[in-house]
Amino acid sequence: MGQTTTSEHKLVGSGSKFAGVKALAALILLPCLMWLGCGGDPKPSSARANTAQAVPVSVSPAQKRDMPYYLTGLGSVSAFYTVNIKSRVDGELVAVNFKEGQFVNKGDLLAVIDTRPYQVVLDQSQATLFRDQALLRDAKLNLDRFKNLLQVSGAMSQQQVDTQASLVDQLEGTVRNDQATIENAKLNLIYCHITSPISGRVGLRLVDPGNMVHATDTNALLVITQLQPIAVLFTLPEDNLPEVAQQMAKGSLEVEAYSRDDQTKLDTGKLETIDNQIDQTTGTGKLKAVFNNKGNALWPNQFVNIRLLLEVRKDSTVIPAAAIQRGPQGTYVFVAKADNTADIRPVTVAFTQDNLANIASGISPSEVVVTDGQDKLQAGSKLEIRQPKPAGTQQPTPSSAPSGKQGSGTPTS
Repeated sequence: MGQTTTSEHKLVGSGSKFAGVKALAALILLPCLMWLGCGGDPKPSSARANTAQAVPVSVSPAQKRDMPYYLTGLGSVSAFYTVNIKSRVDGELVAVNFKEGQFVNKGDLLAVIDTRPYQVVLDQSQATLFRDQALLRDAKLNLDRFKNLLQVSGAMSQQQVDTQASLVDQLEGTVRNDQATIENAKLNLIYCHITSPISGRVGLRLVDPGNMVHATDTNALLVITQLQPIAVLFTLPEDNLPEVAQQMAKGSLEVEAYSRDDQTKLDTGKLETIDNQIDQTTGTGKLKAVFNNKGNALWPNQFVNIRLLLEVRKDSTVIPAAAIQRGPQGTYVFVAKADNTADIRPVTVAFTQDNLANIASGISPSEVVVTDGQDKLQAGSKLEIRQPKPAGTQQPTPSSAPSGKQGSGTPTS
């Protein structure tokens, strides 16, 4: 036990001496390090602090050009005409003369209903007319005889003559009724041949041949929609409607239909009319445009983005919309001055269209605005203008660049 305690005391003593040596070394080295840090030459750091760093930016000149002014809205395509084809007579559907999705013209035969029952009715009506016409001829002859007998010999009384004249009138009425019955039978035969009332596209067949159809059926045989021309119903805020009506009074307005992603132009048409009331729940008015739809790019119930060309602003000052900045005092831009310094310029934006801004005041067409890198700018900042890369060119990679030559751009130290 005594030997163990002595060993532990020796270890503790040696550890304390080692810790003391480290503390002494630290006290000696600390002033040296402080002297080295503070005793260097301060001129390089002062030069870096006093030299303003140029901010790399992209610029674009303001242009003077004609700029179209569009109103945009969401629309739904509607067929110009939609017809539900139904049978007007009862009978068996014996023939279907169309294919689903086929384009048909007005008057084309679409379907045929069994005509035999209606042909029999026509034949019966014609036979009845033939019989009643014979009776009418006999009644007229007798009337002439009775009149001669009354005038020549008095063998006939006036009452018999009048009765015979009344019979002639009754038979004439019967003949006319027979003629109307024949016309009705002929009309039913025409109704057995169902033709297209409009030119358009046939939808899916809803009734197959062999089925009995009735004039009172609620379901149609097929549906035809007119796609050329075709209509689009869209909405605009009610505040825009007076301006639209004013421009419509000057002439027809052009309307462009775009796909749902607003990337593909589908067709161009004309504004037809404005609805006669405003939807109070949404504060919008409904408008109708008509498109020729020659390429069949528009389909009924399709959602499209609408651009209504209201007017073309002549000689407008136009800059990229990316140059517009917004602050507590309103909209402003950074102008690149001739000495490559930035200047803050308040501007009034008339409208923004297709990534371009129409400037009402604040910028002249001869000035250059900053379009990228504004977050690091302030009034008087030094600018380093980045030159746009030519289209179709690429910077050489370090491995492919010739040795001993630097590529384009800012040299690196």
